[in-house]
Amino acid sequence: MFNLSWSRLPLYAKLIRLDKPIGIMLLLWPTLWALFAASDGWPAWPVFFIYVAGTVLMRSAGCALNDYFDRDVDLHVKRTESRVLTAGLIQSKEAIGVAVVLGAISLLLILPLNGLTWLLALVAAVLAVTYPLFKRFFAIPQAYLGIAFGFGIPMGFASIQHMIPLAAWLMLLANVCWAIAYDTEYAMVDRDDDVRLGLKTSAITFGQYDIFFVGVFYLLTIVLLLISGHLFGWGMFYWIGLGCAGVIALIHLYWIRGRDRMACFKAFLHNTWFGCAVFAGIFVETVFR
Repeated sequence: MFNLSWSRLPLYAKLIRLDKPIGIMLLLWPTLWALFAASDGWPAWPVFFIYVAGTVLMRSAGCALNDYFDRDVDLHVKRTESRVLTAGLIQSKEAIGVAVVLGAISLLLILPLNGLTWLLALVAAVLAVTYPLFKRFFAIPQAYLGIAFGFGIPMGFASIQHMIPLAAWLMLLANVCWAIAYDTEYAMVDRDDDVRLGLKTSAITFGQYDIFFVGVFYLLTIVLLLISGHLFGWGMFYWIGLGCAGVIALIHLYWIRGRDRMACFKAFLHNTWFGCAVFAGIFVETVFR
Protein backbone atom coordinates (compact mmCIF):
# COMPACT_ATOMS: atom_id res chain seq x y z
CA MET A 1 0.00 0.00 0.00
CA PHE A 2 2.85 2.35 0.80
CA ASN A 3 5.96 3.29 -1.10
CA LEU A 4 8.13 4.34 1.83
CA SER A 5 10.97 5.87 -0.13
CA TRP A 6 12.36 9.15 1.14
CA SER A 7 10.91 10.91 -1.91
CA ARG A 8 7.42 9.78 -0.86
CA LEU A 9 7.42 11.00 2.73
CA PRO A 10 7.08 14.73 1.88
CA LEU A 11 3.89 13.88 -0.02
CA TYR A 12 2.44 12.14 3.02
CA ALA A 13 3.48 15.12 5.16
CA LYS A 14 1.53 17.43 2.84
CA LEU A 15 -1.44 15.05 2.87
CA ILE A 16 -1.70 15.35 6.65
CA ARG A 17 -0.99 19.12 6.55
CA LEU A 18 2.16 19.13 8.66
CA ASP A 19 3.05 22.26 6.72
CA LYS A 20 -0.18 23.92 7.96
CA PRO A 21 -0.28 23.50 11.76
CA ILE A 22 -3.36 25.69 12.38
CA GLY A 23 -5.59 22.60 12.49
CA ILE A 24 -3.40 21.02 15.15
CA MET A 25 -3.56 24.17 17.27
CA LEU A 26 -7.36 24.45 16.99
CA LEU A 27 -7.55 20.89 18.31
CA LEU A 28 -4.83 21.30 20.88
CA TRP A 29 -6.00 24.45 22.66
CA PRO A 30 -9.32 23.04 23.96
CA THR A 31 -7.54 19.83 24.91
CA LEU A 32 -5.05 21.83 26.98
CA TRP A 33 -7.90 23.83 28.54
CA ALA A 34 -9.35 20.55 29.77
CA LEU A 35 -6.10 18.94 30.93
CA PHE A 36 -5.09 21.89 33.10
CA ALA A 37 -8.63 22.41 34.39
CA ALA A 38 -9.08 18.74 35.28
CA SER A 39 -5.65 18.58 36.94
CA ASP A 40 -6.02 21.99 38.62
CA GLY A 41 -2.46 22.61 37.50
CA TRP A 42 0.12 20.75 35.45
CA PRO A 43 -1.24 17.39 34.29
CA ALA A 44 0.95 14.32 34.79
CA TRP A 45 3.59 14.24 32.08
CA PRO A 46 2.53 10.85 30.63
CA VAL A 47 -1.05 12.12 30.25
CA PHE A 48 0.18 15.40 28.78
CA PHE A 49 2.29 13.53 26.22
CA ILE A 50 -0.53 11.14 25.30
CA TYR A 51 -2.93 13.98 24.56
CA VAL A 52 -0.49 16.20 22.68
CA ALA A 53 0.71 13.29 20.53
CA GLY A 54 -2.83 12.00 20.09
CA THR A 55 -4.02 15.41 18.96
CA VAL A 56 -1.36 15.60 16.26
CA LEU A 57 -2.05 12.04 15.11
CA MET A 58 -5.85 12.33 15.01
CA ARG A 59 -5.78 15.67 13.23
CA SER A 60 -3.38 14.20 10.69
CA ALA A 61 -5.56 11.12 10.19
CA GLY A 62 -8.58 13.39 9.81
CA CYS A 63 -6.86 15.38 7.06
CA ALA A 64 -6.09 12.19 5.13
CA LEU A 65 -9.71 11.02 5.46
CA ASN A 66 -11.07 14.43 4.52
CA ASP A 67 -8.98 14.51 1.35
CA TYR A 68 -10.10 10.98 0.48
CA PHE A 69 -13.80 11.85 0.79
CA ASP A 70 -13.35 15.22 -0.95
CA ARG A 71 -10.99 14.07 -3.69
CA ASP A 72 -13.54 14.67 -6.47
CA VAL A 73 -14.90 17.91 -4.99
CA ASP A 74 -11.43 19.36 -4.43
CA LEU A 75 -10.78 19.19 -8.16
CA HIS A 76 -13.26 22.02 -8.68
CA VAL A 77 -12.06 24.36 -5.91
CA LYS A 78 -9.10 26.59 -6.69
CA ARG A 79 -7.76 26.52 -3.11
CA THR A 80 -7.74 22.69 -2.95
CA GLU A 81 -7.11 21.54 -6.51
CA SER A 82 -3.37 21.20 -5.86
CA ARG A 83 -3.67 18.91 -2.83
CA VAL A 84 -1.48 15.88 -3.28
CA LEU A 85 -4.34 13.38 -3.55
CA THR A 86 -6.45 15.58 -5.82
CA ALA A 87 -3.46 16.29 -8.04
CA GLY A 88 -2.78 12.55 -8.41
CA LEU A 89 0.59 12.65 -6.64
CA ILE A 90 -0.56 9.87 -4.32
CA GLN A 91 -3.29 7.25 -4.66
CA SER A 92 -6.56 7.01 -2.74
CA LYS A 93 -5.48 3.78 -1.08
CA GLU A 94 -2.40 5.54 0.26
CA ALA A 95 -4.55 8.23 1.91
CA ILE A 96 -6.70 5.56 3.55
CA GLY A 97 -3.58 3.69 4.66
CA VAL A 98 -2.08 6.81 6.23
CA ALA A 99 -5.34 7.52 8.07
CA VAL A 100 -5.64 3.96 9.38
CA VAL A 101 -2.04 3.80 10.60
CA LEU A 102 -2.17 7.17 12.34
CA GLY A 103 -5.58 6.45 13.87
CA ALA A 104 -4.39 3.06 15.15
CA ILE A 105 -1.31 4.62 16.76
CA SER A 106 -3.44 7.28 18.46
CA LEU A 107 -5.75 4.62 19.87
CA LEU A 108 -2.77 2.62 21.14
CA LEU A 109 -1.63 5.71 23.01
CA ILE A 110 -4.69 5.65 25.27
CA LEU A 111 -4.22 2.04 26.41
CA PRO A 112 -2.69 3.12 29.77
CA LEU A 113 -5.78 5.24 30.50
CA ASN A 114 -9.10 4.17 32.07
CA GLY A 115 -12.11 2.49 30.54
CA LEU A 116 -14.22 5.65 30.32
CA THR A 117 -11.49 7.27 28.27
CA TRP A 118 -11.38 4.25 25.93
CA LEU A 119 -15.12 4.52 25.37
CA LEU A 120 -14.88 8.24 24.63
CA ALA A 121 -11.94 7.60 22.29
CA LEU A 122 -14.12 5.29 20.21
CA VAL A 123 -16.74 8.03 19.99
CA ALA A 124 -14.01 10.49 18.97
CA ALA A 125 -12.87 8.10 16.24
CA VAL A 126 -16.42 7.87 14.86
CA LEU A 127 -16.67 11.67 14.88
CA ALA A 128 -13.38 12.01 13.00
CA VAL A 129 -14.39 9.47 10.35
CA THR A 130 -17.89 10.83 9.76
CA TYR A 131 -17.22 14.59 9.82
CA PRO A 132 -16.20 14.85 6.12
CA LEU A 133 -19.56 13.35 5.13
CA PHE A 134 -21.60 15.94 7.02
CA LYS A 135 -20.75 18.62 4.48
CA ARG A 136 -22.96 16.74 2.02
CA PHE A 137 -26.22 17.17 3.91
CA PHE A 138 -25.91 19.04 7.26
CA ALA A 139 -26.69 22.77 7.09
CA ILE A 140 -24.06 23.72 9.69
CA PRO A 141 -21.36 21.02 9.60
CA GLN A 142 -19.16 23.37 11.64
CA ALA A 143 -21.18 22.39 14.72
CA TYR A 144 -20.23 18.76 14.17
CA LEU A 145 -16.64 19.85 13.64
CA GLY A 146 -16.74 21.63 16.98
CA ILE A 147 -17.76 18.42 18.73
CA ALA A 148 -15.04 16.47 16.93
CA PHE A 149 -12.36 19.10 17.58
CA GLY A 150 -13.40 19.50 21.21
CA PHE A 151 -13.77 15.88 22.20
CA GLY A 152 -10.41 16.03 23.91
CA ILE A 153 -12.26 17.99 26.62
CA PRO A 154 -14.45 15.17 28.01
CA MET A 155 -11.64 12.69 27.32
CA GLY A 156 -9.19 14.78 29.33
CA PHE A 157 -11.51 14.99 32.31
CA ALA A 158 -12.30 11.28 32.08
CA SER A 159 -8.57 10.45 32.11
CA ILE A 160 -7.78 12.60 35.14
CA GLN A 161 -10.96 12.78 37.22
CA HIS A 162 -12.67 9.56 36.05
CA MET A 163 -15.79 11.65 35.50
CA ILE A 164 -17.00 14.55 33.37
CA PRO A 165 -18.40 17.49 35.38
CA LEU A 166 -20.97 19.97 34.10
CA ALA A 167 -18.28 22.62 33.64
CA ALA A 168 -16.47 20.33 31.18
CA TRP A 169 -19.62 19.85 29.07
CA LEU A 170 -20.08 23.63 29.04
CA MET A 171 -16.48 23.96 27.88
CA LEU A 172 -17.21 21.50 25.06
CA LEU A 173 -20.31 23.48 24.08
CA ALA A 174 -18.19 26.64 24.09
CA ASN A 175 -15.79 24.92 21.71
CA VAL A 176 -18.68 24.05 19.40
CA CYS A 177 -19.65 27.74 19.28
CA TRP A 178 -16.04 28.76 18.71
CA ALA A 179 -15.71 26.24 15.85
CA ILE A 180 -18.85 27.61 14.20
CA ALA A 181 -17.35 31.11 14.42
CA TYR A 182 -13.89 30.33 13.08
CA ASP A 183 -14.95 27.74 10.51
CA THR A 184 -17.60 30.08 9.15
CA GLU A 185 -14.75 32.52 8.48
CA TYR A 186 -12.99 29.66 6.70
CA ALA A 187 -16.12 28.69 4.77
CA MET A 188 -16.55 32.30 3.60
CA VAL A 189 -13.34 31.81 1.60
CA ASP A 190 -14.85 29.01 -0.51
CA ARG A 191 -18.52 30.03 -0.45
CA ASP A 192 -18.89 30.58 -4.20
CA ASP A 193 -17.30 27.23 -5.02
CA ASP A 194 -19.34 25.43 -2.34
CA VAL A 195 -22.61 26.86 -3.67
CA ARG A 196 -21.71 25.75 -7.18
CA LEU A 197 -20.85 22.24 -5.96
CA GLY A 198 -23.95 21.89 -3.79
CA LEU A 199 -22.09 21.56 -0.48
CA LYS A 200 -23.44 22.63 2.90
CA THR A 201 -21.60 25.17 5.07
CA SER A 202 -22.56 27.67 7.73
CA ALA A 203 -21.43 30.52 5.44
CA ILE A 204 -24.08 29.44 2.94
CA THR A 205 -26.74 28.76 5.59
CA PHE A 206 -26.23 32.11 7.31
CA GLY A 207 -26.19 33.94 3.96
CA GLN A 208 -26.16 37.73 4.26
CA TYR A 209 -26.13 37.42 8.06
CA ASP A 210 -22.85 35.50 8.12
CA ILE A 211 -20.83 38.20 9.89
CA PHE A 212 -23.60 38.75 12.43
CA PHE A 213 -23.67 35.05 13.30
CA VAL A 214 -19.88 34.86 13.52
CA GLY A 215 -20.15 37.56 16.18
CA VAL A 216 -23.01 35.78 17.94
CA PHE A 217 -21.08 32.53 18.19
CA TYR A 218 -17.93 34.27 19.42
CA LEU A 219 -20.11 35.88 22.12
CA LEU A 220 -21.69 32.55 23.05
CA THR A 221 -18.19 31.06 23.31
CA ILE A 222 -17.12 33.73 25.79
CA VAL A 223 -20.34 33.46 27.83
CA LEU A 224 -20.13 29.66 28.09
CA LEU A 225 -16.47 29.85 29.07
CA LEU A 226 -17.35 32.46 31.70
CA ILE A 227 -19.92 30.12 33.22
CA SER A 228 -17.55 27.17 33.05
CA GLY A 229 -14.79 29.19 34.71
CA HIS A 230 -17.17 30.31 37.45
CA LEU A 231 -18.00 26.66 38.19
CA PHE A 232 -14.27 25.93 38.44
CA GLY A 233 -13.81 28.87 40.79
CA TRP A 234 -11.41 30.79 38.58
CA GLY A 235 -10.93 34.50 39.07
CA MET A 236 -9.34 37.64 37.73
CA PHE A 237 -6.60 36.16 35.54
CA TYR A 238 -9.09 33.92 33.77
CA TRP A 239 -11.37 36.87 33.12
CA ILE A 240 -8.39 38.77 31.69
CA GLY A 241 -7.69 35.84 29.36
CA LEU A 242 -11.30 35.82 28.20
CA GLY A 243 -11.17 39.58 27.77
CA CYS A 244 -8.17 39.22 25.48
CA ALA A 245 -10.01 36.50 23.54
CA GLY A 246 -12.97 38.85 23.18
CA VAL A 247 -10.74 41.59 21.77
CA ILE A 248 -9.29 39.10 19.29
CA ALA A 249 -12.82 38.16 18.21
CA LEU A 250 -13.64 41.82 17.61
CA ILE A 251 -10.51 42.16 15.49
CA HIS A 252 -11.67 39.20 13.39
CA LEU A 253 -15.08 40.77 12.88
CA TYR A 254 -13.37 43.95 11.71
CA TRP A 255 -11.19 42.01 9.27
CA ILE A 256 -14.07 40.08 7.69
CA ARG A 257 -16.46 43.05 7.45
CA GLY A 258 -15.93 43.29 3.66
CA ARG A 259 -16.05 39.50 3.13
CA ASP A 260 -12.73 39.63 1.31
CA ARG A 261 -11.46 36.05 0.88
CA MET A 262 -7.94 36.67 2.08
CA ALA A 263 -9.16 38.69 5.07
CA CYS A 264 -11.53 35.87 6.06
CA PHE A 265 -8.70 33.35 5.77
CA LYS A 266 -6.45 35.61 7.85
CA ALA A 267 -9.11 35.77 10.57
CA PHE A 268 -9.47 31.98 10.54
CA LEU A 269 -5.72 31.46 10.94
CA HIS A 270 -5.58 34.04 13.74
CA ASN A 271 -7.95 31.97 15.88
CA THR A 272 -5.00 30.17 17.41
CA TRP A 273 -4.48 33.35 19.45
CA PHE A 274 -8.08 33.20 20.68
CA GLY A 275 -7.49 29.68 21.98
CA CYS A 276 -4.13 30.72 23.40
CA ALA A 277 -5.66 33.65 25.30
CA VAL A 278 -8.20 31.36 26.94
CA PHE A 279 -5.48 28.86 27.82
CA ALA A 280 -3.25 31.58 29.28
CA GLY A 281 -5.99 32.52 31.74
CA ILE A 282 -6.56 28.88 32.71
CA PHE A 283 -2.82 28.27 33.03
CA VAL A 284 -2.29 31.14 35.45
CA GLU A 285 -5.39 30.27 37.49
CA THR A 286 -4.47 26.61 37.87
CA VAL A 287 -0.67 26.65 38.04
CA PHE A 288 0.09 29.84 39.99
CA ARG A 289 -2.83 30.35 42.34
